[in-house]
Amino acid sequence: MKAMIFAAGLGTRFKPWTDHHPKALAIVNGKTLLQRNIEYLQQYGINDVVVNVHHFADQIIDAVKTNHGWGSDVVISDERNEVLETGGGLLNARTLLDGEEPFVTINVDILTNLNLHRLLEFHQQHRPLISFAVSNRKTARNFLFDGENRLCGWRNNITGEEKGPHLLLNETKTKQLIEKAYSCVVVFEPTVFSLIKQTGKFSLTETYLDLAKDHTILGYDHSGDVLVDVGKTESIAVAEAKFQ
Repeated sequence: MKAMIFAAGLGTRFKPWTDHHPKALAIVNGKTLLQRNIEYLQQYGINDVVVNVHHFADQIIDAVKTNHGWGSDVVISDERNEVLETGGGLLNARTLLDGEEPFVTINVDILTNLNLHRLLEFHQQHRPLISFAVSNRKTARNFLFDGENRLCGWRNNITGEEKGPHLLLNETKTKQLIEKAYSCVVVFEPTVFSLIKQTGKFSLTETYLDLAKDHTILGYDHSGDVLVDVGKTESIAVAEAKFQ
Protein backbone atom coordinates (compact mmCIF):
# COMPACT_ATOMS: atom_id res chain seq x y z
CA MET A 1 0.00 0.00 0.00
CA LYS A 2 1.11 3.55 -0.77
CA ALA A 3 0.53 6.80 1.07
CA MET A 4 0.85 10.49 0.32
CA ILE A 5 1.82 13.19 2.79
CA PHE A 6 0.67 16.68 1.83
CA ALA A 7 3.65 18.92 2.65
CA ALA A 8 3.59 21.63 -0.02
CA GLY A 9 1.63 24.35 1.81
CA LEU A 10 2.93 27.85 2.48
CA GLY A 11 2.26 27.61 6.21
CA THR A 12 1.10 31.22 6.50
CA ARG A 13 -0.30 30.59 10.01
CA PHE A 14 3.06 29.18 11.08
CA LYS A 15 5.18 32.31 10.73
CA PRO A 16 7.91 33.24 11.53
CA TRP A 17 9.19 29.67 11.07
CA THR A 18 7.82 29.46 7.55
CA ASP A 19 9.60 32.66 6.53
CA HIS A 20 12.73 30.53 6.23
CA HIS A 21 11.61 26.88 6.43
CA PRO A 22 8.77 24.61 5.28
CA LYS A 23 6.26 23.73 8.00
CA ALA A 24 6.98 20.05 7.30
CA LEU A 25 10.37 20.48 8.99
CA ALA A 26 9.03 22.09 12.18
CA ILE A 27 10.33 20.21 15.22
CA VAL A 28 8.18 18.43 17.82
CA ASN A 29 10.30 16.89 20.59
CA GLY A 30 13.33 16.48 18.37
CA LYS A 31 11.57 15.12 15.29
CA THR A 32 10.16 16.97 12.31
CA LEU A 33 6.47 16.76 11.45
CA LEU A 34 7.47 14.97 8.25
CA GLN A 35 9.53 12.34 10.08
CA ARG A 36 6.73 11.78 12.58
CA ASN A 37 4.18 11.13 9.83
CA ILE A 38 6.52 8.83 7.91
CA GLU A 39 7.09 6.85 11.11
CA TYR A 40 3.34 6.88 11.82
CA LEU A 41 2.70 5.21 8.47
CA GLN A 42 5.49 2.71 9.13
CA GLN A 43 3.60 1.51 12.22
CA TYR A 44 0.96 0.19 9.83
CA GLY A 45 3.31 -1.36 7.30
CA ILE A 46 3.21 1.52 4.82
CA ASN A 47 6.70 2.28 3.56
CA ASP A 48 6.03 3.62 0.06
CA VAL A 49 5.38 7.32 0.56
CA VAL A 50 4.82 10.23 -1.81
CA VAL A 51 5.56 13.71 -0.42
CA ASN A 52 4.53 16.80 -2.35
CA VAL A 53 6.72 19.90 -2.10
CA HIS A 54 6.52 23.60 -2.96
CA HIS A 55 7.47 26.00 -0.15
CA PHE A 56 11.23 25.64 0.51
CA ALA A 57 11.03 22.42 -1.46
CA ASP A 58 14.81 21.91 -1.52
CA GLN A 59 14.94 21.78 2.27
CA ILE A 60 12.43 18.92 2.34
CA ILE A 61 14.20 17.06 -0.47
CA ASP A 62 17.55 17.45 1.31
CA ALA A 63 16.07 16.23 4.61
CA VAL A 64 14.61 13.15 2.93
CA LYS A 65 17.92 12.34 1.24
CA THR A 66 20.05 13.01 4.31
CA ASN A 67 17.87 10.78 6.48
CA HIS A 68 17.37 8.10 3.82
CA GLY A 69 13.62 8.60 4.00
CA TRP A 70 13.70 7.69 7.71
CA GLY A 71 13.58 4.08 6.58
CA SER A 72 10.84 4.46 3.97
CA ASP A 73 10.91 4.69 0.19
CA VAL A 74 10.02 8.37 -0.24
CA VAL A 75 9.23 9.81 -3.68
CA ILE A 76 8.84 13.55 -4.25
CA SER A 77 5.89 15.05 -6.13
CA ASP A 78 7.26 18.39 -7.33
CA GLU A 79 4.96 21.42 -7.17
CA ARG A 80 7.68 24.08 -7.16
CA ASN A 81 6.10 25.88 -10.13
CA GLU A 82 2.74 26.29 -8.37
CA VAL A 83 1.26 25.12 -5.09
CA LEU A 84 -1.82 23.09 -6.03
CA GLU A 85 -3.60 22.64 -2.66
CA THR A 86 -4.71 19.20 -1.54
CA GLY A 87 -6.92 18.29 -4.50
CA GLY A 88 -4.55 19.54 -7.15
CA GLY A 89 -1.63 18.02 -5.28
CA LEU A 90 -3.31 14.63 -5.23
CA LEU A 91 -4.11 14.78 -8.94
CA ASN A 92 -0.56 15.89 -9.73
CA ALA A 93 0.75 12.79 -7.95
CA ARG A 94 -1.50 10.40 -9.88
CA THR A 95 1.28 8.55 -11.68
CA LEU A 96 3.04 7.99 -8.34
CA LEU A 97 -0.08 6.62 -6.60
CA ASP A 98 -1.95 4.84 -9.38
CA GLY A 99 -2.40 1.13 -8.85
CA GLU A 100 -4.93 -1.54 -8.02
CA GLU A 101 -5.22 -1.10 -4.27
CA PRO A 102 -6.41 1.74 -2.04
CA PHE A 103 -3.97 4.39 -0.87
CA VAL A 104 -3.82 6.70 2.14
CA THR A 105 -3.25 10.44 2.45
CA ILE A 106 -2.44 12.56 5.50
CA ASN A 107 -1.58 16.22 6.02
CA VAL A 108 1.94 16.78 7.32
CA ASP A 109 0.75 19.09 10.10
CA ILE A 110 -1.61 16.49 11.58
CA LEU A 111 -0.34 14.33 14.42
CA THR A 112 -2.63 11.56 15.62
CA ASN A 113 -2.71 8.15 17.25
CA LEU A 114 -5.65 7.08 15.09
CA ASN A 115 -5.43 3.32 14.50
CA LEU A 116 -4.99 3.27 10.74
CA HIS A 117 -5.70 -0.46 10.59
CA ARG A 118 -9.21 0.21 11.89
CA LEU A 119 -9.83 2.90 9.29
CA LEU A 120 -8.64 0.53 6.57
CA GLU A 121 -10.85 -2.27 7.93
CA PHE A 122 -13.82 0.12 7.89
CA HIS A 123 -13.04 0.99 4.28
CA GLN A 124 -12.68 -2.64 3.25
CA GLN A 125 -15.92 -3.58 4.99
CA HIS A 126 -18.08 -0.88 3.37
CA ARG A 127 -16.22 -0.45 0.05
CA PRO A 128 -16.92 3.26 -0.53
CA LEU A 129 -14.99 5.34 -3.02
CA ILE A 130 -13.44 7.32 -0.16
CA SER A 131 -13.31 6.90 3.62
CA PHE A 132 -11.94 9.65 5.81
CA ALA A 133 -11.43 9.98 9.54
CA VAL A 134 -13.65 12.39 11.45
CA SER A 135 -14.31 13.14 15.09
CA ASN A 136 -16.34 15.24 17.49
CA ARG A 137 -14.15 18.32 17.72
CA LYS A 138 -15.01 21.99 17.66
CA THR A 139 -13.96 23.46 14.30
CA ALA A 140 -14.83 26.40 12.08
CA ARG A 141 -16.08 24.04 9.36
CA ASN A 142 -17.75 20.65 9.51
CA PHE A 143 -18.67 17.91 7.12
CA LEU A 144 -22.28 16.72 7.45
CA PHE A 145 -23.26 13.05 7.50
CA ASP A 146 -26.45 11.03 7.61
CA GLY A 147 -27.10 8.24 10.10
CA GLU A 148 -25.18 5.76 7.93
CA ASN A 149 -22.01 7.89 7.95
CA ARG A 150 -22.48 8.95 4.33
CA LEU A 151 -21.18 12.39 3.38
CA CYS A 152 -24.07 14.73 2.62
CA GLY A 153 -22.58 18.20 2.75
CA TRP A 154 -20.41 20.82 4.40
CA ARG A 155 -21.05 23.74 6.73
CA ASN A 156 -19.09 26.89 7.60
CA ASN A 157 -19.95 27.39 11.26
CA ILE A 158 -18.85 31.03 11.19
CA THR A 159 -20.83 32.24 8.17
CA GLY A 160 -23.56 29.61 8.20
CA GLU A 161 -22.87 28.71 4.57
CA GLU A 162 -23.87 25.17 3.62
CA LYS A 163 -23.26 23.21 0.44
CA GLY A 164 -23.42 19.63 -0.67
CA PRO A 165 -25.32 17.20 -2.87
CA HIS A 166 -27.58 15.67 -0.24
CA LEU A 167 -28.58 18.61 1.94
CA LEU A 168 -32.30 18.41 2.56
CA LEU A 169 -34.43 21.41 1.66
CA ASN A 170 -36.37 21.16 4.91
CA GLU A 171 -34.34 23.15 7.43
CA THR A 172 -35.39 20.99 10.38
CA LYS A 173 -34.16 17.84 8.67
CA THR A 174 -30.96 19.53 7.59
CA LYS A 175 -30.19 20.29 11.22
CA GLN A 176 -30.54 16.58 11.97
CA LEU A 177 -27.48 15.79 9.89
CA ILE A 178 -24.48 14.87 12.01
CA GLU A 179 -21.61 17.35 12.20
CA LYS A 180 -18.10 15.93 12.26
CA ALA A 181 -14.64 17.49 12.09
CA TYR A 182 -12.32 16.38 9.30
CA SER A 183 -9.15 14.69 10.57
CA CYS A 184 -7.17 14.78 7.29
CA VAL A 185 -6.48 11.02 7.22
CA VAL A 186 -8.09 9.52 4.13
CA VAL A 187 -8.37 6.22 2.25
CA PHE A 188 -9.02 6.43 -1.50
CA GLU A 189 -9.92 3.80 -4.04
CA PRO A 190 -7.57 4.24 -7.04
CA THR A 191 -10.56 4.71 -9.35
CA VAL A 192 -10.97 8.17 -7.82
CA PHE A 193 -8.47 9.62 -10.30
CA SER A 194 -10.70 8.89 -13.29
CA LEU A 195 -13.64 10.59 -11.54
CA ILE A 196 -12.08 13.88 -10.42
CA LYS A 197 -13.44 16.73 -12.54
CA GLN A 198 -11.44 19.59 -11.09
CA THR A 199 -8.11 20.65 -12.55
CA GLY A 200 -5.26 22.93 -11.53
CA LYS A 201 -5.34 24.31 -7.99
CA PHE A 202 -8.23 23.09 -5.85
CA SER A 203 -9.14 21.70 -2.45
CA LEU A 204 -10.14 18.12 -1.77
CA THR A 205 -13.29 19.51 -0.17
CA GLU A 206 -14.50 20.48 -3.66
CA THR A 207 -13.80 16.97 -4.88
CA TYR A 208 -15.54 15.29 -1.96
CA LEU A 209 -18.72 17.31 -2.38
CA ASP A 210 -18.75 16.80 -6.13
CA LEU A 211 -18.14 13.05 -5.98
CA ALA A 212 -20.64 12.54 -3.16
CA LYS A 213 -23.47 13.21 -5.64
CA ASP A 214 -23.03 9.83 -7.30
CA HIS A 215 -20.55 7.92 -5.15
CA THR A 216 -20.38 6.79 -1.54
CA ILE A 217 -18.01 8.74 0.69
CA LEU A 218 -18.01 7.69 4.33
CA GLY A 219 -16.81 9.24 7.56
CA TYR A 220 -15.02 7.01 10.05
CA ASP A 221 -15.52 8.36 13.58
CA HIS A 222 -12.41 8.06 15.73
CA SER A 223 -13.52 10.39 18.53
CA GLY A 224 -11.43 9.86 21.64
CA ASP A 225 -8.15 9.43 19.79
CA VAL A 226 -5.43 12.04 20.14
CA LEU A 227 -5.23 14.50 17.25
CA VAL A 228 -3.28 17.74 17.12
CA ASP A 229 -3.49 20.12 14.18
CA VAL A 230 -0.05 21.73 14.25
CA GLY A 231 -1.24 24.57 12.07
CA LYS A 232 0.01 27.39 14.27
CA THR A 233 3.26 27.89 16.16
CA GLU A 234 1.44 27.75 19.50
CA SER A 235 0.30 24.20 18.59
CA ILE A 236 3.88 22.95 18.98
CA ALA A 237 3.61 23.00 22.78
CA VAL A 238 0.31 21.11 22.60
CA ALA A 239 1.85 18.52 20.29
CA GLU A 240 4.94 18.12 22.47
CA ALA A 241 2.74 17.38 25.49
CA LYS A 242 1.04 14.53 23.62
CA PHE A 243 3.72 13.11 21.31
CA GLN A 244 7.08 12.18 22.77
